[in-house]
Amino acid sequence: MMELHVEKNIGRLVELAAARYGDKRCLTVDHEGISYSFQEINVRANQFANALRKAGIQPGEHVAVMLPNCSAFPFTWLALAKLGAVMVPVNNRYQVRDLEYILGDSDATALVIHGDYTPAFEAVPRKSHRVEKVLRVSDTGEGIGEPLLESAAQMPPELTSADPGLDDVMNLQYTSGTTGFPKAAITTHEYWLVLGGFAAQMMTANDVFLTMSPFYYMDPQWELLMSLLSGCGIVLVDKISPEAFARCARQYPVTCFWAWEEMLCLPGFEEDKGHHLRYALLSAFPPALHREFEERFHVVAREVYGMTEIGAGTQMAYEDAHMVGSGSVGKPVAFRELRIVGEDGKDVRQGEVGELLVKGQGLFKGYHKKPEETAKAFTGDYFRTGDLFRQDAAGYYYFVSRKKEMIRRLGDNISATEVEHVLMTHCKIVEAAVVPVPDKVRGEEVKAYILPAPGETPETIPPQDIVAYCLERIAKFKIPRYIEYVETFPRSASDKIQKNILMGQKEDLTQGCYDRFGEHR
Repeated sequence: MMELHVEKNIGRLVELAAARYGDKRCLTVDHEGISYSFQEINVRANQFANALRKAGIQPGEHVAVMLPNCSAFPFTWLALAKLGAVMVPVNNRYQVRDLEYILGDSDATALVIHGDYTPAFEAVPRKSHRVEKVLRVSDTGEGIGEPLLESAAQMPPELTSADPGLDDVMNLQYTSGTTGFPKAAITTHEYWLVLGGFAAQMMTANDVFLTMSPFYYMDPQWELLMSLLSGCGIVLVDKISPEAFARCARQYPVTCFWAWEEMLCLPGFEEDKGHHLRYALLSAFPPALHREFEERFHVVAREVYGMTEIGAGTQMAYEDAHMVGSGSVGKPVAFRELRIVGEDGKDVRQGEVGELLVKGQGLFKGYHKKPEETAKAFTGDYFRTGDLFRQDAAGYYYFVSRKKEMIRRLGDNISATEVEHVLMTHCKIVEAAVVPVPDKVRGEEVKAYILPAPGETPETIPPQDIVAYCLERIAKFKIPRYIEYVETFPRSASDKIQKNILMGQKEDLTQGCYDRFGEHR
């Protein structure tokens, strides 16, 4: 296991990239129709940092950021890095209940928010959080808080950086847990620089990476650092969709991107010579469709495995074409050491299934304000991923399944327990069980089994009412798509619902239940 060389902090990297690449195009914000050079990225980050400092943001302060995929988001993140402050990225689809939890749990004392989301913030009970400083990013110039864009535009392009160290906290990056609400992974400057440095090894200065995920996710953040390290360009899109991908692949000289199987429904790419695509990253992509995807888009597509806590874990090498369709996620990246262990904590034999443990440079530092969760997550220097893996005789790793009760829907990690808690606050629901349902487009969908309270029936608590109830309390992407009513749950000796039996009662879990995207089936 080796270590990557990284700069002292993210702010220093921004300055070095500006000096190295100058007027070369770095960031294109598609829906704003604006591009920024590496030098302009540094200047804008300095101006935002000066504006934030003027607003009272101090080193180490926790600043929640709730923005769409606009240029202000990356500038705010880099500005906070230069100030030595901590960003708390907030999912912009969160409703009042979600936002109340994140603001309170993160100890945020400042908030950068788009004007469209201020009604949700204003509805959060004041006593539930410590936010005192609000800075607004808005097209209208109206609403609560100080106008950040206007303030930054008036600031000088130079900045005296706080010069944080590698071990200083950069983000509280929330990730869905398995036993309730999301947990904030403490990630440092080193974490992000290592992840960006790993990704930069796949790029050249001539590449252009298409960034389609929301910037509050970890991917666009390390993709920006990848650009600063390699000199490649990135195109930031406001919303993820196959149509947006197809348009951008032809409108810009995009060479690299994240792939998902729904892209195979796009017409015309098999014969299309009007794009520059060469390389696609895959995550949990169906092995049976892997080769078809490469042939359809004329690219090399390779699997990687990672998670919020570890950043990168494994990667399939570019030259390993013989592994296409194998389902393997490759071998450990150079700065990671992996083990596969059984329930006894001992290494399993090659080919056997066990939990994947990971250690190495730039791991997260634990969960914010959750020492017990942090202690359970580590065994010595190794992080316990909760994912089941096996390794073949050639050293390739294969993801088998998750131990964690988590549903992954189109890139979103959804805690089944959190959704269950919401459902069981309904006065007409005595108990609920939430499970994942395989879906060809979204990977997994959310299904809820509902046990009505005594005297209640599916007619007195129809699925439409359940959906409406959830819409008022949690983000839309967490709401169950499928709803099925039960008269009883299969239970273990300790009275826990046995979801494995529940899910094994029929082959197609979508049959015989309500589908909020369609009709009763």
